[in-house]
Amino acid sequence: MAANPASEHLLSVLRETIVSLVRRDGPDLSARQLGVFLTVYMTEGPHTVRGLAQELNVSKPAITRALDRLGELDLARRKVDPQDRRSVIVQQTLKGAAFLREMRKIMGEANGTGRGYMKRAG
Repeated sequence: MAANPASEHLLSVLRETIVSLVRRDGPDLSARQLGVFLTVYMTEGPHTVRGLAQELNVSKPAITRALDRLGELDLARRKVDPQDRRSVIVQQTLKGAAFLREMRKIMGEANGTGRGYMKRAG
């Protein structure tokens, strides 16, 4: 079965982005942590542990572990919901916003160069 060129390009951009993130001196996030991070920053909130677990189809403890790591890195923070003290709201941080800008730049560069995909297609 032949690969779809658009899908191959997207995979190439994803690979180059992840490789760039791994090589640079900065946070090293798991796929789950990255999924939680991107959901918090790219979808409309407010975000709760319960809501993130439902949206990502994983357990609340898995979300809590991901948020523990994101909190250690100051990429997200948790705050008790003042309207429902049983609920925890996940908030963005300045450092997280900067990390997202850096990811966008890296992805843009990977998409612009198209290394891998363009070489094979050309």
